[in-house]
Amino acid sequence: MEIDRSGLAEFLRSRRAALQPEDVGLPRGRRRRTSGLRREEAALLCSMSTDYYARLERERGPRPSEQMIASIAQGLHLSLDERDHLFRLAGHNPPARGPAGEHISPGLLRIFDRLQDTPAEIVTELGETLRQTPLGVALTGDLTLYQGPARSLGYRWFTDPATRELYADDEHAYLSRLFASGLRALATRRGPGSRAAHLADLLLAQSEEFKDVWNDHEIGLRPREVKRFNHPELGIMELSCQTLLDPDQSHLLLVYTAVPGSESHEKLQLLSVMGPRTTLH
Repeated sequence: MEIDRSGLAEFLRSRRAALQPEDVGLPRGRRRRTSGLRREEAALLCSMSTDYYARLERERGPRPSEQMIASIAQGLHLSLDERDHLFRLAGHNPPARGPAGEHISPGLLRIFDRLQDTPAEIVTELGETLRQTPLGVALTGDLTLYQGPARSLGYRWFTDPATRELYADDEHAYLSRLFASGLRALATRRGPGSRAAHLADLLLAQSEEFKDVWNDHEIGLRPREVKRFNHPELGIMELSCQTLLDPDQSHLLLVYTAVPGSESHEKLQLLSVMGPRTTLH
C-alpha cells in the first residue's frame, strides 16, 4: 500500500483541531488562540518530537512506521475506525481488533485522564498495564516498562519474587489461586493458540507453584474488592478497587480508593507528595 500524504496530513490536522486540552488531561492556559490542540501538544501526546509531527501535517518526512502510527492513533484519542483509517492513509494494514489489541478507546481514555489525583491503571485481560496515573506509578512503580511475557502480572507473580513484595504477605496464597484460575478461564475462552494458552504453557514449564495450583482446576475465583498493597515506606495500604470494562478491546480501567478518614486514606495523601516508586524487576 502507498502512503496518501495529503490525506494523512488533512486527517491529522482535523483530529488535532477536534481535541481540546481538557479532553486529554492538559491545562488550557490563558493565552490560547488555537481552536484545538497545538502541534507541540499533539506531539507530546503521541510521544514524538514536534518537528516530526509537524512534517507529517505538512506532507513531508519519511513514511511513518506502524509503531509510530499506533502511537499517533493513541495520542490523538482515535476510535478504532479512525485508527484503521489512519493506518491505511499511512500505507499500512490496520492491526487486528479484539482482546489482543492494545489501542485504548477514547471513552476509556477520557475517564482515565480525569483520574490524575488517584491511583489508576488501564490493563489488558492478561494483566498487562497499558497506562498508569502518576499516583499509580507512585504506588506500584512503572509497570508499563516490562517486556515480553513479563508484561503480564500473572506471569510475573510466579516468575519474579519481587512482584510479591507489592502485596501483603497474607494475600499471596489467594492471589496465586486467583491468577491461575483467571488464566485457565481465559485460555479456555480464547483457545489453544491464544496468548493466554501460551502464558500457561510457559508457566507450567517454569513454576512448580503454578503447576500445583493449575492442577487444582479452580475456576471462577474473583478479585477481592479491597486490595492490600505493601509500600516500602508507608507500609500496608488497604484500597478498594473499582473496575470499568471496555468490552470491545477487553481492557479494564482499575481505580484504587481508600475510605475517607482511614489510615490508608492518609497514606494516599502522603503518596501524592512522594516520588515515583522504583519499578521492581
